[in-house]
Amino acid sequence: MTAMSDPLSSEARVATAAARRYLGQLCKHFQHKLPVSLDEQRGRIEFSAGVCELDSTEPDLLALRVNAADEASVANVEDVVTRHLQRFAFREELNVCWTRPT
Repeated sequence: MTAMSDPLSSEARVATAAARRYLGQLCKHFQHKLPVSLDEQRGRIEFSAGVCELDSTEPDLLALRVNAADEASVANVEDVVTRHLQRFAFREELNVCWTRPT
């Protein structure tokens, strides 16, 4: 019997005064096609490739965390979330830098 491997993860901490607004925009955008949960400060988007959890509890910061089964899936979710976030934040230049926990 082989054990299932632990999911891979990555995180990004995006500095922005509009963290709650972008969290809401991302979740509401994807909820038309994907399972999404959302409250005032947190969200969760369930992509077929993996899950993205969003958190705006810290002032001026949107924290993103991706969990997926493999490297390609992590990269896919990172790319989709980053592109949409940057599109919604066209008025400001956001630095979205994903890191892998060690």
